[in-house]
Amino acid sequence: MMSVLNTIVKHKKKEVESCKKLIPVSELLKMTCFERDTYKLTDFILSQEKTGIIAEFKRKSPSRGIINNVSQVENVTAGYAENGASALSVLTDFVFFGGSVDDLRKARNVNNIPILRKEFIIDEYQVYEAKAIGADAILLIASILDKDQAKTLAKKARELNLQVLMEIHEENELRILNDCLDVVGINNRNLHTFKVDLQQSVKLVKKIPDDFVKISESGITSADDLLYLSENGFSGFLIGEYFMKTSDPISTFANFINEVNIKKER
Repeated sequence: MMSVLNTIVKHKKKEVESCKKLIPVSELLKMTCFERDTYKLTDFILSQEKTGIIAEFKRKSPSRGIINNVSQVENVTAGYAENGASALSVLTDFVFFGGSVDDLRKARNVNNIPILRKEFIIDEYQVYEAKAIGADAILLIASILDKDQAKTLAKKARELNLQVLMEIHEENELRILNDCLDVVGINNRNLHTFKVDLQQSVKLVKKIPDDFVKISESGITSADDLLYLSENGFSGFLIGEYFMKTSDPISTFANFINEVNIKKER
């Protein structure tokens, strides 16, 4: 996966340079969404009226191939929101994940909860772009950034009233955390072996300062998983593939939430 990440970042650098020429920042600033008031991802994750779940719309991935190339982004994201999702995550990378900025725009048009732009962000241009297409928060990935890059990008996001989710995979990436971040996510997928282990989250959560909202990502496939992570210090849970790989992601999500609620009452 590390070599895949390197390939993605190499391609992303070229892609961003092309986008800058096609739609410069001066044009992004004029877009309607640039002036909208953003939702606070942290408020929605911590809300007692919500589930803490950031539900993701995801068509494919380099490791899994096609996950779902049938479902429509407007329908699925609205269904997630109606059934209690705290926030939405929308992939905007096309080459490797089959997403697009239009997917996020479409999700924005039909939802009134925070949307995380799931992207390989390496340049301030992408932060401006995120605001222009209707995102409320951006993802930064510790394994593709150095400490200075992470701080610069997070600071720019804060200037634009976007919140920042920093994703880490292992303990040595904790050094990249900075005071411009809002949420720290621990990805349970090992980038070298692809193995998913929820213990990765449990092991690292206590090492993350309490200044940040803490979420667990990848490999959550049952109500028991979510409740176990909740008991171990997590307020939020990013789940996508588990819902998207089914023929009816909305029903799968609704059933999942129902099971969580039933088990909470026991």
